[in-house]
Amino acid sequence: MSPATATPSAASFDAAALDRLVASSPLPDWATALRRDAFDRLATLGLPDRRDENWMRTDLRLFKPKSWELRHAAPDAVASEGLLAPAILSPDLAAESYADFEAGAAVSGRAVLSGRFASVDGHVVRSELDPAVAAKGVVFGAAEAVLASHGDVLRPHWFRVIDSGSDWFAAAHAAFHSASTILYVPPRIRISDPLHVVSGITEGGVDTSHVLVVLGEGAEATVLTETAGGGPAGSAGGLHCGGTEIVVGAGAFLRMVNLQNWNTGVWHFARQKAVVHAGGRLQWTLGALGSRLSQVAQDVALVGRGADAQVNGVMFTEGRQHLVYNTLQHHEAPSCKSDLLYKGALQDKSRLVWRGMIKVDQAAQKTDGYQRNDNLMLSNEARADSIPGLEIEADDVRCTHGATSGRVDAEQIFYAQARGLSADEAARLVVAGFFQQVFDRITIPPVREALARAIGSRIRRVS
Repeated sequence: MSPATATPSAASFDAAALDRLVASSPLPDWATALRRDAFDRLATLGLPDRRDENWMRTDLRLFKPKSWELRHAAPDAVASEGLLAPAILSPDLAAESYADFEAGAAVSGRAVLSGRFASVDGHVVRSELDPAVAAKGVVFGAAEAVLASHGDVLRPHWFRVIDSGSDWFAAAHAAFHSASTILYVPPRIRISDPLHVVSGITEGGVDTSHVLVVLGEGAEATVLTETAGGGPAGSAGGLHCGGTEIVVGAGAFLRMVNLQNWNTGVWHFARQKAVVHAGGRLQWTLGALGSRLSQVAQDVALVGRGADAQVNGVMFTEGRQHLVYNTLQHHEAPSCKSDLLYKGALQDKSRLVWRGMIKVDQAAQKTDGYQRNDNLMLSNEARADSIPGLEIEADDVRCTHGATSGRVDAEQIFYAQARGLSADEAARLVVAGFFQQVFDRITIPPVREALARAIGSRIRRVS
């Protein structure tokens, strides 16, 4: 089904669609009020334009909001409309149905999981949590159920971390989010095995899922999130308009992984933000391999003394993909540390844009902030834009940044070929070495290995 074809089981982003969503996915009254407030803001907003610094390198002329529809069909009916692409953590498994997709997208025996959550086209198809973990007070599952049982704890965070009115996409997500996931870990509870969340879409589908992770004081957890699908290559693709909110309590430690592997016809828009309190630690790894166009805002706010955040980014583009990532390391409290490393490799006529900012408030003395972006060009026609920035109001800080872009050294390729490697094998070897620095920072072996495999399978000889 084309995304421009209306059916009785689909609805555009309008008031009727909102009413139907509210009726089918009931939230507490206060959360429904947030939905309706966001819809009111949405009605006043147009698509972002190039006067906004974050959007000036993004071309939205071909994006038509009214062409995309929320599907209300039963899962089996939606699944029959097209194949789902495999997710990054399981690249060898294609999927032809909801059940197959969820099974294929999981870690496939490479890691033991404490919980699983899966959705396709805005429909939850699996939600489970290890009973031993649940017995500790951990809550994990669909937003409707979790907000109903733990609204008093989560209300201060639900759509309070990200700015739901910052632009059209943020407001659309806040109004029409569905198949959303919440993880709440009580104070001083540590979860040893990861929790896995996967969101998929079929050809022409729409995903508006939201993820909220809240760790209490001294808690510890690992969360793996993936997106995949959009139909086979060359299909109508799909639309993702999502959001992620992270709250790391005082002295807590969260390992967060976002892996994006949409097919190359998917429009990908996401707003992601983490808040780290005093003594809290966050290791946030982002992998970006798919989509037609991505426009992502990834923010970290260090709001308590001694908070620490490490942000790792791995990006690979091909064809005519265009990925834009805007990052912010906001130091609001003293004696905090942030360390960001983004690496990207580009082939064909693809383009990567990274715009990073370290912002230090006047109260954030003793700040230690670092950001770096390196890009490796595998084609003469690829383009990378790196735009680091500093905004510092404190006078006792150490903040540095850097960015590099360059082509593969022809001598390295020749050296490898002289020792019996083909041109493609030589290119894969060089790219693997380029990404090794960020791979070494990823402390979750299945993620590190899956990313390396996924990138290696895409590399062709250097042109």
